[in-house]
Amino acid sequence: MEENNLIFFAVVIVGALFLLWIIFYFIPVGLWFRALVSDVKVSLIQLVLMRWRKVPPAVIVEAMIIGKKAGLLLKADLLEAHYLAGGHVQQVVNALVSASKANIDLTFQIATAVDLAGRDVFQAVQMSVNPKVIDTPPVAAMAKDGIQLVAKARVTVRANIRQLVGGAGEETVLARVGEGIVSSIGSALSHKQVLENPDSISKVVLEKGLDSGTAFEILSIDIADIDVGKNIGAELQTDQADADLKIAQAKAEERRAMAVATEQEMRALAQEMRARVIEAEADVPRAMAEAFRNGNLGIMDYYRMKNIEADTLMRDSIARPGNHKKDNQS
Repeated sequence: MEENNLIFFAVVIVGALFLLWIIFYFIPVGLWFRALVSDVKVSLIQLVLMRWRKVPPAVIVEAMIIGKKAGLLLKADLLEAHYLAGGHVQQVVNALVSASKANIDLTFQIATAVDLAGRDVFQAVQMSVNPKVIDTPPVAAMAKDGIQLVAKARVTVRANIRQLVGGAGEETVLARVGEGIVSSIGSALSHKQVLENPDSISKVVLEKGLDSGTAFEILSIDIADIDVGKNIGAELQTDQADADLKIAQAKAEERRAMAVATEQEMRALAQEMRARVIEAEADVPRAMAEAFRNGNLGIMDYYRMKNIEADTLMRDSIARPGNHKKDNQS
């Protein structure tokens, strides 16, 4: 009997302890008491319902206590809704507290929207208080005199809280700053002007309003370094001269080919004419023989023609310049 009684009492004690654990798990009395002494209004029923909605009551109560001590009025329902939406309650509350201490106008609605958009709202508030310096990659640009300059800049930005949702990020700011540097150097008449006054680049770039539509506010743009690069103008002129030389050579080769073709054509024509003359000369004896047979040409006519031919050859030889030189030498 005594052993059975001991087993019964042990089972009762274990059951009571298990029941108490279930009660204290679903009814976090300690958490409720902590909220009560912190002057945070939350009931046991709300904490139990948070358990059933799979919302950690400790996260909500902790956020409400921090907000209360910082002078912020946070509602449990709104915090639960943000948690169920996948937000980071702790970061939102920390951001609201930091913004309140720094006199930054940040509402709970904006903070939760920024957090749900995937941005770190607490880091954004810190960047608003402590601006961030972004180093641009080397930007190469060419002045009007053809000299290339490679510039590096440091951009000091501050987070624009109201533009964090839908605003462009750091990549857009860097791209716009690089574009402004290229435009500023390209408008300079000489690279020496840029080297003498690098602050002129900063002034021109800042006047363009590059931070519009971004999540940042550009405070300053400082040129950290400028290096002289290649003489691109001279390289372009050299390439143009080479191209012009090749074009001229091609045209000259074309004219030479045309001249050679014309000369060959004239030679062929001369050979053809020579062949025709030889053919015609070959017909002369036959024509004379035919004239003799038909009685159209007499012997005296033949001698008279030979005399005329001899006289023509003599005059032709006298008219040639080479014959006079030979006579003088003799």
